[in-house]
Formats: sequence, structure tokens, C-alpha cells
Amino acid sequence: MEAELLDGNLIASRIKEQVRERALHLRSRGATVGLGTILVGDDGPSARYVEMKRADCAEVGIESFHTHLPASASEQELADLVQSYNADSRIHSYLVQLPLPPGHDEDGILTLVKPEKDVDGLHPMNLGYLAMSRPRVLPCTPAGIVELLRAYGIGFDGKHVVILGRGLTIGRPLALLLALNRPGLNAAVTVVHSRTRDLAAIVKSADIVISATGAPGIVTASMVKRGAVVVGAGTSFAGRKLLSDLADDVAEVASWVTPRIGGVGPMTRAMLLLNAVMAAEAVAGAG
Repeated sequence: MEAELLDGNLIASRIKEQVRERALHLRSRGATVGLGTILVGDDGPSARYVEMKRADCAEVGIESFHTHLPASASEQELADLVQSYNADSRIHSYLVQLPLPPGHDEDGILTLVKPEKDVDGLHPMNLGYLAMSRPRVLPCTPAGIVELLRAYGIGFDGKHVVILGRGLTIGRPLALLLALNRPGLNAAVTVVHSRTRDLAAIVKSADIVISATGAPGIVTASMVKRGAVVVGAGTSFAGRKLLSDLADDVAEVASWVTPRIGGVGPMTRAMLLLNAVMAAEAVAGAG
């Protein structure tokens, strides 16, 4: 058995077309969607990711605003920049690209972002609403994973989902999202991490495995129940080569699996665009 591929590029292209239509509708009413990015320092993967986001904006008719601060920028300089983005009516939503260079308070900076302009869905207020089962702005990668599987007719209702990784951007918010009492969700979620005992046995009990660790090849075929759905959401780099959390042999036992390139990544960027256009619609009073 060879797993079928969860083609994130295909589904992301459909979402981007919806975003393009909604952005065009707003433009016809005199409103141009504005998405901002802030990059601090010279982290290669972060810089490439910001470049892709800006290219995505151009593709769907969203105006892109970008500021690149040197790694030597002070905490106050970054805080002042965040406040200027908060005050700029042209920027409906924005993100501060993580990770920040050493010495910066990531949590403190994220808290300064206006919750309604938080395109990443990582502000404590937005995460709090998600924890209260009243989601507003959803974190992009968790939302993208849900939309990707939904597009292929894979629901979470009553399924046992094991998430590897408890990070702020994927693991923790994804667990909250999948457990919501809503159609298509309602999963039984287990979150595991590096200190979990019997990790392989727990993963093998899952109907759906989602790995978000950034440890190359951490999920192998021997850990996966035959017929399970497996999503590699964690990535790392060896030079410029993108590496997946999933070993190649996972495709031999899974029913569905994400490819090394073109799986979750395009979905994350598509959901970011969707969050951006929804923020602009909220300002314009669009339904």
C-alpha cells in the first residue's frame, strides 16, 4: 500500500482564489487589503518565509507592508515599530516574524500587537478565545491542517489524534482547535513531546498523526498504525534543503500523508491571506 498525498499546493490555490475574489470585492468598494510583516535580524528561513508571504500578497491583490530591522535593534525600537503598525489604518493585519534574535521578549512583543490585527492568531487574547471555544482569529498552521484534511474528506469527529510537539504556533493551539465541540472536529486529542514515555506506542494508537517538532524523520513507519493519516507540520533545514518530520517510509503504511514539500506550508500561507482579508472585511463592515 502506498499512501495518497495530501496536496497542500492544490488546496491552497483554491483558498487563494477565494481570497483574491474577496480582496477584489473590497477594492471595488474603495478598500485595499493591507498585510504587514516585520522581520528582525538575518535568519535565513525567516527571511525566505517573509519573501514568500509578500509574493503571495502580490498574487491575490493584497498590499504588502514590510520593515526589516537589524538584529542589533533594541527592544524599544521594535516596540515602537509594532505600535506604528497598530496605528496605521492601511495595515489591516500584520505579523512579527518569529523567532526574534536573542535578547528580545517574544511574548512581550506579541502582546503589543492589536488583537484585531493579529494575522497569526497568536496574541494571548486570541488564543484565550480559542481556549474558551469562541475562536476569532485562528493560528494559521492549525487552521490550514484542518482545511487540508477537510478538503480530502477526512474528518476528526471521534478520531484519536496524536500531536507530536507542544509549541505555541502549532501543537498547543491545534489541540484546542481539534477538541472543539463543532462539526468536523470533536477529536480525542493526545499531545506528546520529548519527555513522553512510550512515545512510539502512543503514536501507533492514533487514527491521525500530526508531527510538529522540527526533528527530521522523527516519525517512522514502525510508529504508525496501518491506514492512519499522517501530517508532517514540523520542518527544519539542512542548508537550503527543507526536511520533514516524517521519514520516507511512513508512506508505506499510511493511507494519506503530506509530501515533504507542498503539504502544510502552502496551507499556512493561504490561511494567513484568509485571515488578512477577513481583518479588512471587519474594518470595512463586509459580510
